[in-house]
Amino acid sequence: MNIQRMKNMQVSLDRLTDGSGHQFYGYYDNPAWSHNDRYHLVHKVSFWDRLQNKDDKAELGMIDTSTKQYTPVAETTAWNFQQGTMLQWNPLAPEDEIIFNTFSGGQYAGVVLNVHTKEQRLLEQPVTNVDPTGKYALSVNFSRMFDFRPGYGYAQIPDSYAQEPHPSGDGIYRIDLRTGRSELILSLQAIWDFTKDFFNGQDHKIMINHINFNTDGTRFVCLVRNFPTASAAHWKTAIVTAKHDGTELFLLSDYSYASHYHWRDPEHLVIYSRGAEGSDAGNQLYVLKDRTHEVEPVDTGFFLKDGHCSYSPDRRLLLYDSYPDEDSYRHLYLYDLERKQGITLGSLYSYPEVQGDYRCDLHPRWNRAGTAFSLDSTHEGRRQMYVVDVRGIFPGAGGERKA
Repeated sequence: MNIQRMKNMQVSLDRLTDGSGHQFYGYYDNPAWSHNDRYHLVHKVSFWDRLQNKDDKAELGMIDTSTKQYTPVAETTAWNFQQGTMLQWNPLAPEDEIIFNTFSGGQYAGVVLNVHTKEQRLLEQPVTNVDPTGKYALSVNFSRMFDFRPGYGYAQIPDSYAQEPHPSGDGIYRIDLRTGRSELILSLQAIWDFTKDFFNGQDHKIMINHINFNTDGTRFVCLVRNFPTASAAHWKTAIVTAKHDGTELFLLSDYSYASHYHWRDPEHLVIYSRGAEGSDAGNQLYVLKDRTHEVEPVDTGFFLKDGHCSYSPDRRLLLYDSYPDEDSYRHLYLYDLERKQGITLGSLYSYPEVQGDYRCDLHPRWNRAGTAFSLDSTHEGRRQMYVVDVRGIFPGAGGERKA
């Protein structure tokens, strides 16, 4: 079959990986680029067409973005295709240390590894999100996540709370990155008590699907979801925020529809959702203000479907993508927030047999300078990673394109 692998391209794709195996980074909201943008982190696996199992290994490495030289640094079996192993640079040492998850001693744990000396220390819990100031990380139950969505959890350990709909002994943990110690700061029972009124007395099994600190580490947002049941085939999502220690909960939006998001600043996040109480534009890309029900659509004529959204470092541009359309193309978008103007950067073929929880989303993610982004794609017949230079697309934003 003759496939047009790319179409309507307004930018050039530079493949960063060497084409061997299947290489990807994963999610769109972790720091994949080193502080000086010299190195980009990557996962390398041997397959792409099924879910991971408990014995499958992922090799972790970094790529020199100027020479494309690949350097392996570690291996792990605690990984998935959507978010990898939460591989990222340590905010306190963003050229020297990486953070990722491992399976060690019969349990999941986070690892802080110096990529040069190979010195490492273990954290008591696996990492889900890292405070931008480098003081704390958050953790949730990856076994419960695997039961809910295998492409986001890990395959080694059954959930010890599987029969409890909202256990008091499980929930959100906060990890001290200096000592490695952790504490349960917000239980699933406490979250259920805070949000259960929506279900009018019906009991539901809940979990945390996504969780992220805001830009100064003072608060976090989490998406609380209920497991599907025979009477309700799809989950609903509540948007809950809290102080970094799990106190001062706020229900930003009750159980409804909510998906991908990104913090703009300590008080505002952009999210594709139903919005908040009182919003009337339906499912849209909104900016929500924490601890209020203030809501504002970004551009109802441009953001028509769900996508992975992220602000450029200077907060002037918004990067976006799409799920495959009817002819299996995923689209890349860039939006100028000051001009209120968006552009389709191009469309990439997505192999339809690589689907479900082992699909390859583009997951575009900014470099530190805001001049380029990387993405994962299968349009060349393998899962590989690419870089796109965006300088000059919107003059004055993201720098200027080199001659």
